[in-house]
Order: sequence, then structure tokens, then C-alpha cells
Amino acid sequence: MRHALHRPFQPETIYLSYCGATSLLFSLVFTVSGLYLISIVNLNPLQLVLVGTVLEVSVFLFEVPTGLVADLYSRKLSVIIGLCLVGAGFALQGSVATFVAALAAQVLWGLGYTFTSGADQAWIADEIGEDGDLETVFLKASQVRQLTAFFGILAAVALGSIGLRLPIILSGGLFVVVALILARFMAETRFEPAHVAGVSPYRSAMRQFINGLQSIRQRSILMILVAIGFIYGLYSEGLDRLWEPHLLQDITLPTAGNLEPVAWFGIINAGGMILGIIAVEFLKRRTQRIGRVQKTWVLLGMNLTLVVSVFAFALVGQFALALSAYWLSSVSRKSIHPLYSAWANQNIDSAVRATVLSTMGQISAFGQIVGGPFVGLIARQISIPAALVVSGLMLTPVLALLAYAGLAEARNTTSTREAPLTP
Repeated sequence: MRHALHRPFQPETIYLSYCGATSLLFSLVFTVSGLYLISIVNLNPLQLVLVGTVLEVSVFLFEVPTGLVADLYSRKLSVIIGLCLVGAGFALQGSVATFVAALAAQVLWGLGYTFTSGADQAWIADEIGEDGDLETVFLKASQVRQLTAFFGILAAVALGSIGLRLPIILSGGLFVVVALILARFMAETRFEPAHVAGVSPYRSAMRQFINGLQSIRQRSILMILVAIGFIYGLYSEGLDRLWEPHLLQDITLPTAGNLEPVAWFGIINAGGMILGIIAVEFLKRRTQRIGRVQKTWVLLGMNLTLVVSVFAFALVGQFALALSAYWLSSVSRKSIHPLYSAWANQNIDSAVRATVLSTMGQISAFGQIVGGPFVGLIARQISIPAALVVSGLMLTPVLALLAYAGLAEARNTTSTREAPLTP
């Protein structure tokens, strides 16, 4: 009875609620941010990519230090700080319509993101324990995110028709509200801080960072995951920043009554969310009946689909075909993420989980820092379709890495070795 009184909500409920709320608020921003930066702030394609690059530089610089905070002191505190900073960044972006303000906003919400990145997954992985079905939780979270993002899109379209600033500023304030709610209801019962009393914070941080790097080096599967994360970062910035101007400038949106571009992008995003929910439900049922090796092949198939869809989106010139290709890429990415996250968490020791996840996030951010400006220059000097083709080419090495991982998993299974891949 005492346990029930102290923990009125199960960890999974808290985590799914957190995922749903933050996804809705991110959707409020992301549905209109591209149009806001293009039409209100008047950014060109290179500046759009540079905005994303500044965000990723911030993530790269702060990812590991904030991950150390989560492992050394408190994952709950790290998440709460992060949400407040994200909210401040969005409030700034919506309030001041200048290129410099947009860059400063990316620094703020990039810093906030690093406080939540790794900490939220590490928290739920600890709270449900080794006996919990982490993969199913992440797949459920993906569905919840997409469902609430769908409603966020509807709200963003409604608010954006009044003013493109409105949903961005509102989202910023609501992120702080979510942080306050988590401060009251988010329990942290199984976390053991890595910080040792009497040891300086600097020494504790350095020791934790070194332990995290050693954990990665000692498991070849983590090395593969780090490489895959870098490649995801390398290709993604081009697609994330250029898909909207590609539809606006290279393909053009169809004329349908008085539909404004904000409404069209709302429809496009909403359609992607609905398809993603359906795809993840199928994936959730499918992965519950297959083993580790088969899951690797599923990941390989989804990544192959993603590569093909990026190329198709870049090259087709007709709106319906381009929309289909974009939706296919969106569904593939939404399906890949929860399996990739579960795969990573299942191969990381709890004591260094947030640190390792943050290190992986830092490597992904470095990939975006490298890939973003390069793709942006191609978009400016040649064309946006050419930049998107290059993004697709950047992604293709993932296929070889997943094939290698699948073959290694198969060899381990054949030799009855159940442990994760080791050198």
C-alpha cells in the first residue's frame, strides 16, 4: 500500500505521457517552423541548413557533459532542466524574427535537448528493469508520439493560420509546464548516482566519461551502432531542412481552393503520422514473434526502403509521386528509430547508459555538422534535388553495417552464444 501511495503512476505511463506531450509540442513548432523561417525570417536554403548546423553544433558540444549529469546525479533532474531550456529556445525563436535570433534559439533548445537525450531513455530502462520489455515500450512510445504529433499538426495549422509565430511561442511556454508536472510525478526509484561522495565533480565526470568510452570500445555491436548513428546524422540534415523548400520551389504545391502552404504541410505531416502509426503497430506485432537476428534483417530492410525513398523524393517531379516518396521515407524513419534505440539500450550497462547514449548522440550530431553545410552548399550552388541525392548517397553505408551486424548475430546464434557481440 505504501508503495502504491508513493508511486501513483507506473513508470511506463509516465514515460508514454512524457513522450506524447513533448511530441505534441515539438509538432506545434516543426509544422510551421520551416514556413516561418522561409516566409517571415526570409532565410535562403544555405541559411536554413546553417540554422540546423548551429543546432547540431550545440548538441555536439553539450551532449556528453549533460549525459554525465544524468548518470552522476539525477536523470529526472536532467530531463526537467532540458525541457525548460527547450521551451526558452522556442519562445525566443517565435518572438524575434531575425537570422541571429534563430541561431541563438538553436543553441538554447539544442542545449536543452542534450539534457533530455539519453536521460529519458536511461530513466525508463532503469525503472522497468531488465525483465521489462523495453523494445515494446519504445514501440508504444513511437505510436504515442505520432498520435499526439498528429493533433499537434492540427493545432499548429489552426494557430498558424492566425500567425506563424503563435504555435512556436505557445509550445515554448508549455514545455515549461510539462517540466513542472514531471517534477511532481516522475519517480526515480532504481537509479544509483555514479557520483561518489568526497570525489570532486570534475574527477567523477572524467571517470564516468572514460567508463562510457571503454564500454563502447569493448563491444563491437556498440561500435557498429555508433557508426550507424554518425551516418544517420550525416544524411539527415539535408532531408530535414530541404524537403519543404523542395516541395515549394522544385515541385510546387497543387492548387486546391484557398489552402495555404501551412495547411498543405499540415496535411502532409498528418498523413505521415497516420501511416507511421499503422507501420509501427505492424512492426510491434512482428518483432514480438522474431529473434535478434531477424530484427537486424528487419532493420536492414527498413533502411533500404529509406534509401530508395530519399532518392525517389529527390528525382521525381510530380507532386503525387514526390509526396508518396516523402511519406515512405517518413514511415521508414519512424519505424527505424524505436528498434535502433532498443537495440542500443539493451547492449549498454545501466551504470553508463546515459553517458553512452549521449556519446552516441554526440557522434550523430557531428555527422550532421559535417553533412549539413556540405549539402546546403550543393543546394545553393547546384540545386535542392542534387543535395537530396547526395543525402541519399550518404545514407547507403548503413546497409553494409547492418548486413555485417546481421551476419555476426547469425554466427553467434549458430554457436549458441547469447551474449552481445564482442571483439
